[in-house]
Amino acid sequence: MNEVMWAFGRASGVISLLLFTATLLLGIVTRSGRPLPGMPRFSVSLVHRNVSLLAVVFLVLHVGTLMLDSYAKLGPIDVVVPFLGSFKPFWQGLGTVAFDLVLAIVLTGLLRRRIGQRAFRFVHWFTYAMWPIAVLHAIGNGTNGTSGWFLALAAGCAVLVAAAVVWRLSARFVEHSGTRRVADAYREGTR
Repeated sequence: MNEVMWAFGRASGVISLLLFTATLLLGIVTRSGRPLPGMPRFSVSLVHRNVSLLAVVFLVLHVGTLMLDSYAKLGPIDVVVPFLGSFKPFWQGLGTVAFDLVLAIVLTGLLRRRIGQRAFRFVHWFTYAMWPIAVLHAIGNGTNGTSGWFLALAAGCAVLVAAAVVWRLSARFVEHSGTRRVADAYREGTR
């Protein structure tokens, strides 16, 4: 049973990383108001939200299975308080920091109407910190973190995210305010 938990914990972590990479990329595209091929502009934000939700589900599965794994020895305190773990405390602590940031982002997303758009956007910017912290956690703490296939996967994700962030920060990134209003109205109508 421990091997099953370990394998599932590892696989769900890798899937979570891939989904958070897609979420970050979709978030940048959503903010731009541009469409994805074969998809109307307003639906990009819906896809972003659904992929985000799926990423969080796999993150919870990752953490949950590692809490049940006797080798990982991950306790409830280790899940929310960084750098206290018994197994590679620094690298595990980075995972905890990333997890805490995800919790903050999810909570502000759920409370978006109550806290306002400005507070939501402020906390949402922490996604740009959460993602590299999670990648470092995966490399330093993951069983396959330094294996060739995982480093190639992480490098590919990093190239995509770096290109998207450079585009987001560039003068060529123009937000389509009319499209944003349509997407925001659609999101408000789906709640």
